[in-house]
Parts: sequence; structure tokens; C-alpha cells
Amino acid sequence: MMYSDIPAAQTLVLYFKSRGVKNIVISPGSRNAPLTISFTKNPFFNCYSVVDERCAAFFALGMAQQLEEPVAVLCSSGSAMLNFYPAVAEAYYSDIPLVVISADRPSYRIDIGDGQTIRQENVLEKHIGYSANLKQDVSHAIDSVSKYGSALLAESQEEIQAYNEEEISKALSVAFEEKSPVHINIRFEEPLYGRVEEPSVKIPVFERSLKTDIVEENWETLADTWKNSPRKMVLVGVNKPNAIEEEVLDSLAMDPNMLLFTETTSNLHHPEFFESIDSIIAPIEKSEKRDELFKALQPDLLVTFGGLIVSKKIKAFLREYKPKQHWHVGVKKANDTFYCLTKHIKMDPNRFFKEIASDVKVESDYKAFWESKKETYEKKREAYLKEIPFSDFTAFHLILQRIPENYQVHLANSSTVRYAQLFPMKASLKVFCNRGTSGIDGSTSTAVGSSVHCSEPTLLLTGDLSFFYDSNALWNKYIRPDFRIILINNSGGGIFRILPGKEDTKEFETFFETTHELSAKHLADMYGFEHLTADNEVDLGDKLGEFYSKADQPKILEVRTPRVLNNKILLGYFDFIS
Repeated sequence: MMYSDIPAAQTLVLYFKSRGVKNIVISPGSRNAPLTISFTKNPFFNCYSVVDERCAAFFALGMAQQLEEPVAVLCSSGSAMLNFYPAVAEAYYSDIPLVVISADRPSYRIDIGDGQTIRQENVLEKHIGYSANLKQDVSHAIDSVSKYGSALLAESQEEIQAYNEEEISKALSVAFEEKSPVHINIRFEEPLYGRVEEPSVKIPVFERSLKTDIVEENWETLADTWKNSPRKMVLVGVNKPNAIEEEVLDSLAMDPNMLLFTETTSNLHHPEFFESIDSIIAPIEKSEKRDELFKALQPDLLVTFGGLIVSKKIKAFLREYKPKQHWHVGVKKANDTFYCLTKHIKMDPNRFFKEIASDVKVESDYKAFWESKKETYEKKREAYLKEIPFSDFTAFHLILQRIPENYQVHLANSSTVRYAQLFPMKASLKVFCNRGTSGIDGSTSTAVGSSVHCSEPTLLLTGDLSFFYDSNALWNKYIRPDFRIILINNSGGGIFRILPGKEDTKEFETFFETTHELSAKHLADMYGFEHLTADNEVDLGDKLGEFYSKADQPKILEVRTPRVLNNKILLGYFDFIS
């Protein structure tokens, strides 16, 4: 093993090792050399080199999402670390423990005109669980410190060491216990490349404390509300695969007074659940009995768990037709998404539903009525698919049907995740999507990072703008031969043709829809992917068989759909089922 000769670098690496943070994604640079040397020369760590910092951060986020443990991303000083920010924001709102390490210049080099110097301390403070700004060692580069930073000598190396250890320990505790991103900023003076075989610092032995789950709730009152509510709605957002026990799902499915709405990102499946929220709500929006039907759907009690909700329609409905009570069940936080949150129950949903389970006192036809509506739209969806030409709608229907069992599926944002919401997803699939900020910027990088530690093959289902925007995600050597990308290329931001405000003007096409004629062919060739194309339903069906076959290289299937027809077919679907 080898270590940097700089005490702060040694300290950070030793703390990471003691806490078990072993996956380190490194973007190359010079100022971070002390840490790069220390991490890469220690066999305990798995180190990954990703040049583009924005991609590197999402790559690390995908790993942390998959492993459910802190993963670090390291960069040099200056503008490099600002490229981490999109992934940091995503991690913050998705409760993913991303550990950002930024190397920094000495304080006396900042704002004097030196290159790659910016004000790095607390730069991520609005979207971070903890910011640790380490102090510069005064026992290293003594000549420079004495000449330019004499003010630093007011503290001894022992005081600095104690401060840095405490800050690193705090940051890692937040990452582990709160599942939140943290930022560690560490200043280094040159020389940067000195090495020693044994560290000069010693850190205390880490003893992990066991957190006790103490939740004080008035279960009698909660259970009474539960069993006396004739109309209960359970709405599940982003949820980890296999997080909810089958026993709990079966219990919820038997309740005649309850509708359980799932989203594709919930990873929950049961024949009694409602999988396509928008297909229930859209016909009501268009009905002459809109108010009457929405009042019939309005719950007395709304219970939510999981992360953020995709469906804009369910959000609009619940904000207008508010439940009498809204409980959110989850250990960390409760979002008041519908402006009617009455209680945050801080516990695991499995335990909550087992504790709350009770006999129904007041039976209603709430579920039976809406079950008939679900059966109607399912039949109409099949009928509609037989009438329409090839489009995004038909492509997603066929693609989702043909995904092999047990794949890990990453959905890009914008149109992709919204189309996926309209169709059933196989129960064996593990679905992920960056819904924290819902941006298109790092979907590919996240999928690649997540695939590294996944035992099953990975499929990324993405739109063209998201794919081309994050194309540097393919610039690394960690993409497995079983990694697959299906690219829906509709020559622009198709979602803007669906949203209100669409115009058939040159300005709209240029500045909103951003039309293009790009193909993934050259990127596939450059990065060593096999490239397949399809532009009709028969061809797509044929290519999907070849696409999933075993190969020595990853594959991209580029599906071309009609730009000016897609929005009409999607909006026509909601008219048809109405």
C-alpha cells in the first residue's frame, strides 16, 4: 500500500476505510493527486476513472442507488466540482448517500487571479446533508505556508488534525444514517505527489452504534380512523424493488374500501392494484360529470409512502379534491405534495401496515366502482392499439412487453417515464428513475453506474434528448456486454408537443421542441456498441429478439417514431378511453 505524505489525505482515506466506503469514482486532475494516489494504491478500494465530472457524479449516484450505501466521487479544484451539482441535487431529493470530495487550493490562493481557483467552501450548501470544510495542514509544505499563509500557523497541526477528524466523522455519519449526500472540501498545497508506505496519522477505531427504532404512535386512534374510513387511497411513489413484503401487499389488496395506486417507479405489483393512474383520471377530466366523478374518487384518508410522484394528474386531482387526512409513512421526511399533510409517521411502511391492520368497520363500494373503470380502460387500450399507426405509444407497448424477466430497468425522464406509466410492467423487473429532480441530464450515467454492481443485465430506456445530452456517459471502460439501451428517437423534445402552449412555428420547433436529425450510429461506433434500428412495428418486434441475445459488446436499439404524429396519438388515447 501507498499513501500521500499529506496528513489530511491520509486521514480521509483511513476514515473511509474504517467506515467501509470502498467505491470511489475519480475524475482525473492534479490537485486531487494526494487522494487519487492514496485510494488507488490501497487494495481495499474499488476505484473507477470517469473523465466528465457530471457523468462521474451520476455514475457514483447509480452505484449508491444500487448498493444502498455511500459511494464517493472525487475531483480536482475549480470548476470541476460545479459539474457535480446536478447529481448532488438528485441525491438530495432522492435520499441517496453520495459523498462528494473536492480538492481545493490553499485559502491564500483564492481570488488573487490563480487558475482553477473558485470559492469552493459550502458551494453545495442548499442541497447537501453536511458540508465539511477541512483545514489545511501546516506540517506540509512549510515554506509556502510560512511565506503566503502565515495566518494558518495560529493553530497547531494537532488542533487541525483533531478538527479534520471530527468533520470527516460527522460527514460520514450523515451519509450513512440519513442517506443524504455530503460534501468534503479539502485544501492541498504543493508538492502534491509525495508518497509514504505507512501513514503518519492514526485514527480511533470505529465502533458502529445501533440505532433503535423508537416510534411513539397512538395506534388505537390510527386504527380507528383506518377501519372507519369508507374511502381510503394508498398512493406509492418511487420505491426500492422488493421493499414491501408480500404479506403486506396481500393484506392491502383485500381491503374493499381502499384503492392502491402504484406508479411504474414503485416496484409494486398485484392484480388488485391500480397501475395506470392517468388512465383513471384522464377520462374524468373530459367527462360532463367531472365534479361528480372526482368527488366519488376523493378519499377520506390518503396514505402515501415512497418517493416523488410522477403523475401530474393525480397531483392536480388531490390538490383540488383534498382528503380529510393525509398520512405519509417513511423514516426520513414527508413531502406536503398535495397541501393537506396531517401526519408524518416515521417508520418503515411494512411495520406500519402490519400495526394498522384491522377489520373494516364500514364497508363501501369504493373499490368495486373504480375496479370497473379500470377494466374498461384496459379493454379500450387494447382496442386503441389495434387502430393506430406506429408511434411512441405503440413502441412503448411492445418494448415493455418484450423486456426479459429479471432485468434491471432504468427509465429516463420526460416522455419516457410518462409513457411507461400507461402500461403494465413485469413484476420481476427492477425499475429505477432519477425522480429527485426529474432532470434528463444524467439518466445514462446513472444506469451505467448502477449496472456495475448489479447481478442482472441492465436496460436503459431513454428519449433522444436525454441520450444525446448525456452521451459522455458512454466514455468509460465499465460498460458490460449485457448493457442495453433502447433509444426512442422522435427527432426532438416530444413532450413539448403534448404540453399546453404547443405551436406549429419555427420558434417553437427551435427553442422548445429542439428538433434535430441526429442518429446514435456514430456514437455507437465510437464507444464500441452494436447499433440496431427500427422504424415500424414489425421491424421493432424482429429487432427486439436480436437485441436481447447474448453478445460480446453492449447494444443500442434506436427506434425512430414520427415526430408530428406522436402527440396526436397520445392525446387521442385519452379521448378514446373517455
